[in-house]
Amino acid sequence: MKFAMIALVASLGLGGAAFAQEAVVGVNNPDQLFTSKDPALNRNKQVTYKIITVLLEANHWDQADQYLTARYIQHNPNAASGRQGVVDYFTKVLKVKPTPIPSKMKTKIVSVVAEGDIVTVAYPREMKDPKNPGKTYTTTWFDSWRFKDGKADEHWDSALKP
Repeated sequence: MKFAMIALVASLGLGGAAFAQEAVVGVNNPDQLFTSKDPALNRNKQVTYKIITVLLEANHWDQADQYLTARYIQHNPNAASGRQGVVDYFTKVLKVKPTPIPSKMKTKIVSVVAEGDIVTVAYPREMKDPKNPGKTYTTTWFDSWRFKDGKADEHWDSALKP
């Protein structure tokens, strides 16, 4: 009986660990993830790299026509479809201002997967813990783009309405 009680107490103490998570972290050199031996996949990964560095990191939305189709279908609930809708979201709603384009990607990246005309990028994302004020946890954010003729034509991500 004493052994059973000790085992029960020990298992309850370890129960919280069953729900613990490993932190989500990015790779040391994300630039290396944006290449492929397959020429079509490499092209799409390289455009994805430019979308992240030129548009999302450096906010050079004046160059969006180089990377996004005019009809750019947007599945993010906060931005309109169409290249101009996305440009307006960043420049007029979020009011981002251009900064120097980085020589290397600054964004932390977990993985880049390319298959057919789709490229998906996973990022670590730090979130506030709703059950522990003042604490945070990491999870994974993603962006997926479908490419047409060397430009992103459709986009999905894990954004929610504010």
